Amino acid sequence: MSEPNLRERRRALQRMGELALLLSAPGLAAAAGGPAIVAVRVWPAREYTRVTIESDTELSARHGLTPAPERLTVDIDGLELNDALRGLIGKVRPDDPYIAGVRVGQYRPRVVRLVFDLKQPVRPQQFTLTPVAAYRHRLVFDLFPLQQADPLLALVRDREVGVSSAEKNAAREMQEALDELIARVDGPGRVASAAAPTGEAPPALPVPATVPPPAPLPVPPPVAAATSPAPAPRNRTERLVIVALDPGHGGEDPGAIGPTGLREKDVVLAVALMLREKLQSTPNVRVMLTRDADFFVPLNERVAKARRVQADLFVSIHADAFIRPEARGASVFALSTRGASSASARWMAQRENMSDQVGGVDVGSVKDRQVLQAMLDMSTTAQIKDSLKLGNEVLGRIGKVGRLHKAQVEQAGFAVLKAPDIPSILVETAFISNPEEELRLRDPAYRRDLVEALATGIRRWLAKNPPLARSRPV
Repeated sequence: MSEPNLRERRRALQRMGELALLLSAPGLAAAAGGPAIVAVRVWPAREYTRVTIESDTELSARHGLTPAPERLTVDIDGLELNDALRGLIGKVRPDDPYIAGVRVGQYRPRVVRLVFDLKQPVRPQQFTLTPVAAYRHRLVFDLFPLQQADPLLALVRDREVGVSSAEKNAAREMQEALDELIARVDGPGRVASAAAPTGEAPPALPVPATVPPPAPLPVPPPVAAATSPAPAPRNRTERLVIVALDPGHGGEDPGAIGPTGLREKDVVLAVALMLREKLQSTPNVRVMLTRDADFFVPLNERVAKARRVQADLFVSIHADAFIRPEARGASVFALSTRGASSASARWMAQRENMSDQVGGVDVGSVKDRQVLQAMLDMSTTAQIKDSLKLGNEVLGRIGKVGRLHKAQVEQAGFAVLKAPDIPSILVETAFISNPEEELRLRDPAYRRDLVEALATGIRRWLAKNPPLARSRPV
C-alpha cells in the first residue's frame, strides 16, 4: 500500500474512533449518573395514598417506619439527587390523609433518602412494576391506614335525607314500574288497588310479605303504680338497599383518552358522583362508590368492596375507546362464562381486564388474588340472568338520551362483573375515541340526562326485583 493511501486510511480510522466516542458519551454519562427519573407522582385518597417514582431502569429501594413522630424513610440505591426527585416535595397536597410532607436528600453517595412525615400510623407496601402502556419502570409505595373503616357501617350511618320532590318523583317512577309488573302478572284489575293515593309517595322498594302480620295484642289498662321507664327504642334504618357504583380506572390508570385529551377516569367519576346523589334521593337507598376520588382500585378489590357492603346490585361505569374513531354509541354488558357475544365485546373485555397491569397491582398479594378469583369464577346462572334483566332496564333508558352501539345487552368475560351473588352490569356511556361523543361527554347537560337515564333504569329494576328487607341498627 502506498504512503498516501496509508495516511488516508489512518485518518479515516481516527475519525471513526472520534465518532464512536461521541456516540457513547451520553451513554457513559447516564451510566455514571445512574437511572434517569422520568416522573414522580402522588395519588392521595381516603383509602390509601400511592407514591410512584418512574425511571428508565428498575430501581432498588428499602423502607422503614419510625414512631413519635410517625415517619416513613425510603433509601433508593444508585441515584444522585436531581430536580425530578426534588419535585416530589411539591407533589404532596395539604389534604392528603396520610402524608404531611416529604424531605429529599443525598443520604450517601449514590443513595437518595426520602423522609415522609406522616399524619397517622400507616401500613406501607412497596413493589415495582415493569414497563406497560405509556409507563416505564415504576417503584410504588402504597400507604394504608392501620385500621380500615367499616364501609357498611358508614353507609348505614349516612345522614337521613329529608323527603323532597326528588324523592317523590323517584318513588313514583318505581311505583309505575311495579304497577307495570303487577299488570302483566295479575291483569288490569289489580293496578288500581296497587297504585298509591294521589299526592302520597309510596314506599320506594315494596317487599312482598311472606307471612300475614300477627293480630294486635290487647293493650292492658294503665296501672297507677309507678313503673320503670321503658328503654328507648333503637334507631333503625329499615329496608336499606345498597347500590355499588364502580367508576372505572383511576390514579395511575387513566383509561381511554379522547382526541382532545379528555380522560375516561375523569368522566366516569363525574358521572358516578352525580348518579350517587340522584339515587340517594330515593328513600332507603344508599350508594357505595368503589372510588370517590382519583386513585386506582384493582379489579378484584372493586368486586370485594361490593360484597363487603352486601350490595344488591353493581354498576361499573366506563367510556371506552375503539381502534376506529367512527365507533359510537352506548353499550351495556353482562357477564358471560361461555365466550363473548361479539368480537367487539371480546375486545372491550380484554382491554378493561388489563386495567390491573396499567394501574399497578402488588404482585406480592397474588396468592390472595388467586383465592378470590377462584371464588369469583363460581358465578352462577342466576346471577347472569338477573344481570341481563338489570342491563335491559338500563339499556332501554339510556337509548332515549343517545345512540346505542348495540340494541341488546352484550356479554363478555369482564373480570369486574364476577361477583357470584350480585347482579352486575358494565355500562359504556359512549366511545370517548369518537370526536362527537367526546364532545357530548364534556357537556354537563348531556351528563345530567345520562345520569337521569341510569337512575331511572336502576330504580325500575329495583321495583320489579325488590331485594330482601334489610334492618340495620344505627
